[in-house]
Amino acid sequence: MYTPVMSTPDRLIEATQELLWERGYVGTSPKAIQRLAGAGQGSMYHHFSGKSELALAAVTRTAEEMRRTAGLSLDGPGSAYERIAAYLLRERDVLRGCPVGRLTMDPEVVADEALRAPVDATLAWLRGRIAAIVQEGVDGGEFVPGTDPAPVAAAVVATVQGGYVLARASGSSAAFDRAVEGLLSLLAARTRQI
Repeated sequence: MYTPVMSTPDRLIEATQELLWERGYVGTSPKAIQRLAGAGQGSMYHHFSGKSELALAAVTRTAEEMRRTAGLSLDGPGSAYERIAAYLLRERDVLRGCPVGRLTMDPEVVADEALRAPVDATLAWLRGRIAAIVQEGVDGGEFVPGTDPAPVAAAVVATVQGGYVLARASGSSAAFDRAVEGLLSLLAARTRQI
């Protein structure tokens, strides 16, 4: 997790990211952050005014990492369908869930406008990026006319996030895989057969 050259603020942010993913905001205590980061209380409060500022840094970094990871698939080579499929089929720790999606289930994060903003912006970015790819497919004749990019993009994001929930509830990644398989078959039906 941590490298010897990581700065104290980076260790604190990374520890907070990990704990938010595992325990949520309330379950992420300053002491737990300090313990996981190998940093003292003085170091934590030297770099951050408190838990809320550190949590915001962690949520922001988690959102940035999700964008970067999603972009690797969505901005890669291939047709519109292939790029969306690459995003849906990329390797994930399905049973652990999405670190950004999990934040939407945390009442403290959702109630705090500053903490919620990077989560909302990232999910909006993801829907927008996927919608743009679908539009490329429509414009290029890959998808049949009348394919509406915004609802398709929302369905892709909802399938991934809902797939995590189904997998965690069943204790099996098969539930996630089935959801993705179903969406890909529906999306394939919107492609032009040449």
